[in-house]
Amino acid sequence: MWWTTLALTLLAVGAVRAAGWLFALCVVGAGMAGSLAVVGRRSVHGAWYDVIAVPFESLAGIPWVYSAFGRIGDGTARRSWRAGISVAVTLGLLTVFVPLLGGADATFAKLLAAVTPELDTGSMVRWIVLFVLLGLGSVGAMYLLAGPRATATGAPSGRCLRRLEWALPVGALTILFAVFVAAQFVALFGGDDYVQRTANLTYAEYARSGFWQLSIVTILTLAVIAVVLRWAAQDSAADRAWLRILLCVIGVLTLIIVASALGRMWTYQQAYGFTVMRVLVEVCELWLGLVYLLMIAAVLRLDGTWLPRAAIGTAMSTLVALAVLNPEGLVAERNIDRWEHGGKLDTRYLSGLSPDIVPAIGRLPEPQRSKVLSAIRLDLDEDTWQGWNLSRASAR
Repeated sequence: MWWTTLALTLLAVGAVRAAGWLFALCVVGAGMAGSLAVVGRRSVHGAWYDVIAVPFESLAGIPWVYSAFGRIGDGTARRSWRAGISVAVTLGLLTVFVPLLGGADATFAKLLAAVTPELDTGSMVRWIVLFVLLGLGSVGAMYLLAGPRATATGAPSGRCLRRLEWALPVGALTILFAVFVAAQFVALFGGDDYVQRTANLTYAEYARSGFWQLSIVTILTLAVIAVVLRWAAQDSAADRAWLRILLCVIGVLTLIIVASALGRMWTYQQAYGFTVMRVLVEVCELWLGLVYLLMIAAVLRLDGTWLPRAAIGTAMSTLVALAVLNPEGLVAERNIDRWEHGGKLDTRYLSGLSPDIVPAIGRLPEPQRSKVLSAIRLDLDEDTWQGWNLSRASAR
């Protein structure tokens, strides 16, 4: 029920937010949540397979569905199957012969035009492709729900890393991170003057120069902790104690590095302006910080089997929270705040955003407001009933 609710919530974002990139991310997230919903319990393949299980299992489900027709009653299923083939052949013949006869006689063509709806070839192709994809997805979901599936049981086996083998590299990383964090505190309290004296950079340039490196360090460290937690031996009480202490310490230090990366990006945006991409990387860093808290909980329990699904669930929940916050509207709000305090305002960038920013643009004076709004409304077309969107309707 949790995954199903999450999938439906992500799909509902398309009716509220007009940002295409946001809805595309939500559709991907909804597909992953839907796959986890039909898988149910953790499978033998693990959570990273479970999020894409539906499209993979749809191929295996086709022969399973086909063979099921032979097991339903005596001749009823076969008669239904043959009737379906007859209907398909009839439609195929009409598709070929009706246009030929219509082209052969103008009177018959006029009669056809009166009773035949107008069909757009591009729209037909899109709906056919969508029908096929949804059909395959339904087959994969049915196979996962009703087919023979083994579930994973028990704790991971094959722990082969002895204490010295994993404690040496993890301990070295812990010392390195501790020194780095100490240097971060010195730079933080020293401020702009200290950074210019030591690195010959302004504080904003200093913030930009280190964000991506710190993000990579955060991700790599997460992988190191996951590998050690999975493969380190836990035979004795001493092994378990060392595992908890070292992994928790490096996890806490990495959380400080995450906070440093977030602080750098915030400083950089204050200096050079807010963009959607910069907000997205900040959100990713916040999610990584949450994953580290989950990782520390897994280390304390010495059980990480639940962690992948928890990380995926928090990622999708973060995406829902991002949609609620309206990221493009947030970017417009912050950039207008900077402009009101003497910063520059890039109206060209704002004009390229979606109608989600229209409420924020109301704060701008003329002629900036009309310039941005006219560019946004220029790209607005009328929505069909299945594509109605609140932000676009409000912008009109």
